[in-house]
Order: sequence, then C-alpha cells, then structure tokens
Amino acid sequence: MAQKSQYRVLDLFSGAGGFSCGLDMLPAFHTAVALDFDKSAIETFQKNFPDAKCVCGNICDSEVKSKVVKFAKEQGVNMIIGGPPCQGFSLKGKNLGLDDPRNFLFMEYLDLVHKIRPQLFIIENVKNLVAACGGFFIKQIYEKFEKLGYTLNHGILKASDFGVPQNRERTIIIGFRGKRKISLPVRTVKSEVTVRDAISDLAYLNSGEGEDCSKYRNDALTDYQKKLRGKSKMLYNHKATAHSEVALKKLRMIPPEGDKSSMPSELYGRQLFATTWARLQWDKPSPTIDTRFDTPSNGRNSHPVLDRAITPREAARIQSFPDKFIFYGKKCAVCKQIGNAVPPLLAKALGEHLLKELAKNAK
Repeated sequence: MAQKSQYRVLDLFSGAGGFSCGLDMLPAFHTAVALDFDKSAIETFQKNFPDAKCVCGNICDSEVKSKVVKFAKEQGVNMIIGGPPCQGFSLKGKNLGLDDPRNFLFMEYLDLVHKIRPQLFIIENVKNLVAACGGFFIKQIYEKFEKLGYTLNHGILKASDFGVPQNRERTIIIGFRGKRKISLPVRTVKSEVTVRDAISDLAYLNSGEGEDCSKYRNDALTDYQKKLRGKSKMLYNHKATAHSEVALKKLRMIPPEGDKSSMPSELYGRQLFATTWARLQWDKPSPTIDTRFDTPSNGRNSHPVLDRAITPREAARIQSFPDKFIFYGKKCAVCKQIGNAVPPLLAKALGEHLLKELAKNAK
C-alpha cells in the first residue's frame, strides 16, 4: 500500500504523530520520515508507524538534517508537515519576525523545504501566529516561501468543526509549489462531538486506579466511541493519576461539571485563572487539551463527575486518537505527547480537503 500513496510525507517536529495519524487514515498519504528531538515521542511514533524512517535529534544539527534530507529523497518525499515552535511574537515594536533568534526553528523548517522541494507543505501553529507583530510575522512567512516558488494560503481552523470533541483553534498554512492557491476546509460536521460522546464509556476509574493495558469494561455507547475503538481488543494508557489527599479533598467539594466556586476561596491556591479546579462538561466539547491535563489545578480538565483528572486515554479520545494508538514513556512524557499533538481527525479532514482541491485543480 505504502508505495502506491500519492503523497509521501516528512513529519517535522512530529511529536507522537497526531498529524501523521490523521493523514495516514487516507490511502493517498503515507508518512515516510519523521523527526523530533524528544526520545519518548519518537519511540511512540516509531512503534505506531513501524514503516517510517524515524530520526531522533536536533533539526539544527547538520548531521541530523543531512540524514533527514537523505531519507526524504530516498523515500520520495513530496510533502512536508509540521509545527515549528515560534517564540518571538511579543516583540514590543521590534518587528524582527522570522529574523528574531527565537524563531530559528521556523527557519530550519524553511531550509528543509528549500532542500527537499516538496509539492506541498503544511505548517500548523498557534492561533496567535496570524496576529503576531500586527501581521508582520505571517507576511514574512509568505515572502520567504514565495521566494522558493510556493503559493500560500492560511486560516484558523477549529477542531470541533471537524468532529473532534475539543475547542482547539490552530493556524494552518498550506503551501503549494507553483501557482495554485489551495483553500482551507470549512466545517464538516452538523453537530459538535461532546465530552460525553468521547469518554462516557471510560467513566469508572478512581484516583490511582487503572493499568497501562486493560480490557474494555463497558461497551461503546456512541458512534464516536465505536469509531475510535475500531478493531482494538485492549484499552491502553487508561490509568488515573494518584492524587494527593489534599487534591482529593478539593475535588470532592466540586459538584458534577462544576468549578472551584464551590470551594472556599482560601483553598484556591496560587492558581488564579477562573478555570482552575474545574470539571469538564459532559455535553460540550472540551477546552483545549494541553500538556498538564493530569493536574486538576491546571484548568478545566478534571473528570465531569469522578474525583480525578482525566486519564491519558481519555485525553487521547478528546484529541481524537484511535484507541489502537499507544503512547510510550513516563506519565509526564505521555501527557506532553498527547497535549502537543495535532488532533488526528482534524488532520484527516485537512487531507480529504486537499485531495478534493488538487483533483479539482488538475481538471
């Protein structure tokens, strides 16, 4: 199947592989090469994409970059995806944009596009990228890639518009080598998928309970749960954090789907945000899942009714990872992998839209 794929993908800053997971659900895409500096993330990627050439290393290292270029050319890569971290947004009048030293990783992405010359590239990044520096940053991105012969388009996509039970918004930039301007997809679902749709079948563990691998206790209750279970026979990464007695005491004060307003204010702690110690709401999409979803004081990421934070598998469900996708590493590493990922169903919707656009333009 792999050699027949129309688009062979290099996944830069790949993390665990959410972007590739979604694209590879479509036969037209096959992730051939991946790069990340995080050892646990690359281990997760390699085990879930056994055919991919995985490189663990710093993209700024010349030997690492040469290896990636070599693999990409050997594998016939014609598409690059990834979200290079960008720190230089708040420049207080110094409109350095991509020339800001803090944005060196973005320049490395640009350099690999220059060296590999893919037909397509997709950059995924924070929503704020579009407004950064009064639009100067996105303007510079256009200028630098246009000099390489690419036509760009960009927009902000909301994951819940594409069947992901999460209100995650991200900037997507699509580049095409040549004069075609590729549009971005628009909402594909009639109604939003909710937290209940995503995790209600997993609502039984208490604090400290669960295993890295276990049997399903309940049948799938929703179409979304059936879809994400697929043919998986076992349940992975469904293991609840063992909270301290102090944390459990606070959680017991918070009613189903409630927040810290039910606690005495002297128990709030140093976390001043309104959503700290808040529970997810069953019949709404989740707020953005971040890398500290296992910590109740971090935000609205405690279970709707149970006295615990959501488990890695529940977070993966909310991110739209299929149950067969297994995360490897220590708990903090797994949380980071899940929280940093592109939701696979968002990536899939993007891939489906790209195929339609390119087929239309080819006529």
